[in-house]
Amino acid sequence: MMGNGCAGTTRCVRKFGQWMRCFAACLLCLVGPSFTGSGLIRAQEISARETVVIGNDRGGKIRTKLAKLAVIRANGQKIELRGRVCYSTCTLYLGLPQTCVLPDTSFGFHGPSNYGVRLRPEAFEYWSHLIAAHYPEPLRGWYLKTGRARINTYYRISGTELIRMGLAQCAPTPKQS
Repeated sequence: MMGNGCAGTTRCVRKFGQWMRCFAACLLCLVGPSFTGSGLIRAQEISARETVVIGNDRGGKIRTKLAKLAVIRANGQKIELRGRVCYSTCTLYLGLPQTCVLPDTSFGFHGPSNYGVRLRPEAFEYWSHLIAAHYPEPLRGWYLKTGRARINTYYRISGTELIRMGLAQCAPTPKQS
């Protein structure tokens, strides 16, 4: 065993990764404030005024996306879902209060799985309800009744249909006019 508590290469790499994440978090706390023309403004306050534009997002790990959603919600940021596709965990943005969609964007929904492998029934129910909790009604009800049934393919819904369900439509950008 090495003197630093690493029993092997893999464990050392993991410990180093944990150390780097901790170091990065501490560094952000120290240099979080940034200077602007109007004086000292915290980085979080600057980002809270920005609109987050999401385009062509095919999803990813649910825990990662939920962490992003928590930051966006805490900052009160507006979300614009633009681009051709918003699949899988990208659709979780739909439940944020200041979210808008483009009519031509395709939204893809599927049930929770472990990289395409079906979950045990109790895990499937848990993750399905966690996902559905991030959707506004009537999308939430549709997801629990229908949208979660597919695991390896998507139910696709257009932005136009989501707008009919009550989601806000994004204003066109100058080049879309």
